[in-house]
Amino acid sequence: MLASCLSLTVGSASIALADVWAVLTGQGSELQQTLILELRLPRTLAAFVTGGLLAVAGALMQVLLRNPLADPYVLGLSGGAAVGALLAMLAGLGGLVVSGSAFAGALVATVLVFGLAHGTGSWTPSRLLLTGVVVAAGWGAIITLMLAISPAQRLPGMLYWLMGDLSYAGTPWLAMLLLALSCLLVIPLGRSLNVLARGPLQAAALGVAVQPLEWTVYVLASLLTAVAVTTAGSIGFVGLVVPHMLRLVLGNDQRLILPACALAGGTLLVLADTLARTVIAPEQLPVGVITALLGVPTFLYLLYRSR
Repeated sequence: MLASCLSLTVGSASIALADVWAVLTGQGSELQQTLILELRLPRTLAAFVTGGLLAVAGALMQVLLRNPLADPYVLGLSGGAAVGALLAMLAGLGGLVVSGSAFAGALVATVLVFGLAHGTGSWTPSRLLLTGVVVAAGWGAIITLMLAISPAQRLPGMLYWLMGDLSYAGTPWLAMLLLALSCLLVIPLGRSLNVLARGPLQAAALGVAVQPLEWTVYVLASLLTAVAVTTAGSIGFVGLVVPHMLRLVLGNDQRLILPACALAGGTLLVLADTLARTVIAPEQLPVGVITALLGVPTFLYLLYRSR
């Protein structure tokens, strides 16, 4: 709540909290209503939902792969989404078409990684991880090629999207609904996820249906990541750092970690976006730059603490 209030009041044009409340209750000047209701409030909601989606997806990926370094983008989903979005931008399209293309690219990447990792038999976390890394490298090569051949006038928008940008994000009603439903879904699964984190053999011995649970986690984490990338582009370190920070405070109980990730990830990205809008105002930085600058030293500190 405090992060949202800060985001609504701070910017290139500061607005008092009392004026924000007046606008939200149907009062205030026309300029203030435009600034709050059409610009800052949708952007704040988009930042909160995107951060929550990435943090929950990161926590799920770390349980699925049993790897604390796993993040939402480790399986190449952001690369597929980026290729889809950049293709739409190269075609001169914008708005919902770019978002739809990004979502389609993320789904293609999901199906591709799972299909290659599964092969003719069952997939394992290590096989899925290696397949995702290779596919992500392939998407990176395609992205580099597209940037090299794209017209100069379209490069800034493409680069901003790749670095994560909330400037044109609208009110993400679908993403908000998905975040709420995913939290309601994973809370009952928390006990099974706690057992799965110890290994599939122990989980199976304790009566957990391992394969259906792994499929559910994989599909849900992929969907959360796809919607987050579609909403705000590629934003790194949120899904990697937030679950680690919460484990230091809350322990390893997924029934607490996953709902807390939704709140902490959203709060972190709202604060990062506020900083991106104000640090060199009236110019704006891509929010992905801020999360990287904050995430790298934070993650190194967490690694130092966990030695």
